[in-house]
Amino acid sequence: MKEKSMIRMRMSAHDAHYGGNLVDGARMLGLFGDVATELLIRCDGDEGLFCAYDNVEFLAPVFAGDYIEAVGEITRVGNTSRKMVFEARKVIAPRTDISPSAADVLPEPVIVCRASGTCVVPKQCQRKN
Repeated sequence: MKEKSMIRMRMSAHDAHYGGNLVDGARMLGLFGDVATELLIRCDGDEGLFCAYDNVEFLAPVFAGDYIEAVGEITRVGNTSRKMVFEARKVIAPRTDISPSAADVLPEPVIVCRASGTCVVPKQCQRKN
């Protein structure tokens, strides 16, 4: 069975880095790092280390007030390496055109970022394999 993990977070004004309350794409990679850490703990009982992304695609903008769901799964387990894929989806968006606190649950999530990468858990740190 493949290990999977998901987190959901609201992007705050603190996350907005550019004009128009646009959130830096690196914030999605930070979420993927948190998902990867949980996956490694579930798989190996250790946080491990993120070695590299081999692909990152930014597909839609993210703004302060958006709720982002970041999901990931381990697709391959090597001796010490763990290959993973990630996807970030916008599930709620603010509606400041209606009022400062209005928001809508989106009828379909909007994929904002996809990535894949490799993490490593040293053999001496693996407690579950």
